[in-house]
Amino acid sequence: MANSRSVAIVDNQLFHDVFHASPIGIVVENLDGQPLFINPAFCAMLGFTEEEVRTKHCVDFSPPEDAQKDWALFQQLRAGAIDHYQLEKRYFRRDGSLVWGSLSISLLDSHPTPLVIALVEDITEKKAAEEARFRHAAVVESSQDAIISKDLDGIIVSWNAGAERIFGYTEREAVGQPITILTPSKFHDEQNEILETLKNGNRIEHYETIRVTKTGKSVDVSLTIGPIKDSAGGIVGFTQIARDISERKRAERFLRGTNRILEKQTATLQASEELLKIFVKNVPAGVAMLDRKMRYVQVSDRWCADYSIESSQVLGRSHYELFPDMPEHWKQVHRRALKGETVRADEDHWDRDGGGTTWVRWEVRPWQTAEGTVGGILIFAEDITRRKQMEEEISSISRKMIEAQEQERSRIARELHDDVSQQLALLAVELSQWDHRTPDNPALQNYVEHAKRRISDIAHDVQSLSHQLHSSKLEYLGLVAAARSLSREISEKSNVSVEFVENGLSRRLPKEVSLALFRILQQALHNAVAHSGTNKVKVRLWEHSNYVHLVVKDLGRGFDPSAALQSAGLGLTSMRERTRLMAGEITIDSRPMHGTTIHVRVPLDSEVDSQKQAA
Repeated sequence: MANSRSVAIVDNQLFHDVFHASPIGIVVENLDGQPLFINPAFCAMLGFTEEEVRTKHCVDFSPPEDAQKDWALFQQLRAGAIDHYQLEKRYFRRDGSLVWGSLSISLLDSHPTPLVIALVEDITEKKAAEEARFRHAAVVESSQDAIISKDLDGIIVSWNAGAERIFGYTEREAVGQPITILTPSKFHDEQNEILETLKNGNRIEHYETIRVTKTGKSVDVSLTIGPIKDSAGGIVGFTQIARDISERKRAERFLRGTNRILEKQTATLQASEELLKIFVKNVPAGVAMLDRKMRYVQVSDRWCADYSIESSQVLGRSHYELFPDMPEHWKQVHRRALKGETVRADEDHWDRDGGGTTWVRWEVRPWQTAEGTVGGILIFAEDITRRKQMEEEISSISRKMIEAQEQERSRIARELHDDVSQQLALLAVELSQWDHRTPDNPALQNYVEHAKRRISDIAHDVQSLSHQLHSSKLEYLGLVAAARSLSREISEKSNVSVEFVENGLSRRLPKEVSLALFRILQQALHNAVAHSGTNKVKVRLWEHSNYVHLVVKDLGRGFDPSAALQSAGLGLTSMRERTRLMAGEITIDSRPMHGTTIHVRVPLDSEVDSQKQAA
């Protein structure tokens, strides 16, 4: 009987320990859905105290549509129709935000008073990753551009409808084939160079080249290619966006021919203008010909189609009358062109009065009369709004993947701190008990002491790794405190002295900016400690003209940045990608035996926030 009581006491203590140490939220409720016992993990997940949870009903934790599904199943459980169920649902946190949880409910009917046990696992990161995948799939399938993924050997893995439209191969025909099926034989060396560049972690942006279709027809394309990374940051493949720019290239060649004719013209004023009108009317691009008073002389069919107008309705009318919301800086460009200057922009935006933004690639140049005077201007305009939307969508997906990665880092850091560290501490306590059990065995005591020291060292390393994965100082105290702490920590752990100086950072930075700069600083300091060979690194952080600046400088052995980007490491690539997502700039000034200076400049205006909201 005494032994049975001992076992019961141990079982109760074991249940108590498991209940409170579990990383998964546990709630014991009565059959009315009222919480009775709540473990710390559930409270931490939602931000409520145990007392606050007890005052609520189980349906109070979720939005109405989620609570209704849960309560309907709970009613079946209470009626005895089922003895358990599982459900993914949203939960309110104390601050009003929502998290996703995987709920498992079971009936405990062996108890004199039947109870219900609820296990809740936080799956917010998993849901965010699923959402990013679904959005990515929707973008890929709806895009008119070719979106292709390939493995490290250049073998096609996925092929969207846009790729079939441009290149003629069906998905079944393309998948499994090498990407070189799209490359003209004379460009095979170029393709090999592209693959090598990508394997080394570099990106390719708007690279214009020629590819071939299934029928052998040449197509002018603009390629944007980037790495696909796994959760550990390793490159597992590449994604390629190919945009058909054949029409634009034809227009450019046409304009070049037109300009040569105009430059060499010897005909009369009437003849040269009539010839130019014919060219403008038939050019396969958006082109408008205007006189010195900015009145339309001729427009191409594509111009009319792009702006939904009839040529007969615009000839003779003022350009500014037709487009009263014309940006002022474009009017300045027109005045410069009328003075004889050629002006162009690869990207420019037009915020329309009716709402929305149009992105344009344009060129404005004067046309001359037979006497050599400026008769007016030619405007070549290509609407690149769809391309910009695609780029912004891809940036949004990249941002969400980084956010999911950071959330996974935080989860792992919590498990290391709360679970592994506790287990190591318990193991150290258990080993300490051997000191009293083996007083006559010095060899075993020495072994135990050595094991305790090793456990202490491992626990310290685990805590350090947890801090690297997720900095609580960054979360609660901001970038300056976290950067100063990181610099001090690296100084203490290595033979490199890190001098940290903060100057004029007057405000708390947005969370996304702080995190990006902190990760860049981590990588830069890691590189300096591991590769520079110097014993001193200077870190400077400051704000100026609505920009935050981060500089990491050493006087070590230096390196060739272009060669480093071709290496297998992902450090510099990761730093560039994080800076790009913050709409910032990064410069890496280094050469062998002359040290390294990394300068990151990130805007603090609403641009980054607006991009994130648009995502």
